[in-house]
Amino acid sequence: MNTFLWIIAGGLLMSAIAMIGGLTIIFKTELFKRLVLFLISFAAGSLFGGAFFHMIPEGMQSLDFINAGAWLSGGFVTFLGLEQFLHWHHSHQLSNNKRKPVTYLILFGDAIHNFLGGLGIASTFLLNQEAGIIAWIAGAMHEIPQEMGDFGILVHGGYSKTRALLWNFVSALTFPVGALLAYFTVKEINLAGIVLFGAGNFIYIAASDLVPEIKLQENLSDAFLHFSLFLLGLLMMFLLAKVFHY
Repeated sequence: MNTFLWIIAGGLLMSAIAMIGGLTIIFKTELFKRLVLFLISFAAGSLFGGAFFHMIPEGMQSLDFINAGAWLSGGFVTFLGLEQFLHWHHSHQLSNNKRKPVTYLILFGDAIHNFLGGLGIASTFLLNQEAGIIAWIAGAMHEIPQEMGDFGILVHGGYSKTRALLWNFVSALTFPVGALLAYFTVKEINLAGIVLFGAGNFIYIAASDLVPEIKLQENLSDAFLHFSLFLLGLLMMFLLAKVFHY
């Protein structure tokens, strides 16, 4: 499969993950909340591993430390500014807030997040196919709990289950848009910088939105399980990096 088809397929598959929220219909609320938290723990480790073991080493091969650090911190700061501007955290949990405007902010924030994700992951793929696949896997591990949580928020914000699935999917379509932009402007943009920018996005999401939700478990067995899932996600990315010789 050529690079263009890989990027198209990856973009559409990432968008399709938005439909996974429909599976939450079969779960009871308490079971759903626990499941999402377990997925978040694994996703947090996967995002850290994807950033530190794959995207950063790949991006730094063609940039000096100062410029690499600027791109990396730029990705982090951009997502911080985005969340500050929207007054909303990707908490990945059900919300009891019935105000409809909150749902618009969620959809808008997701659309921007997915666009930048598509740009960063496709850029990684264009630099190195194996690294791009790993970045996609890390991104997917994050998207699964996020989309499940977002579906619940939209339903509680006044959307029907059908409309929640539809609009969640529409907001996810910006991922392939960002991926295609990276592909068609490959000669005009700094791919290494975009890869590091995407790594900064991953680090921000994991450190700011995911880890705070899993580190305050009061039950010792739950805390150990969440920590183990976090390490599992991190270890998986480390082993994949060793296999692909980064």
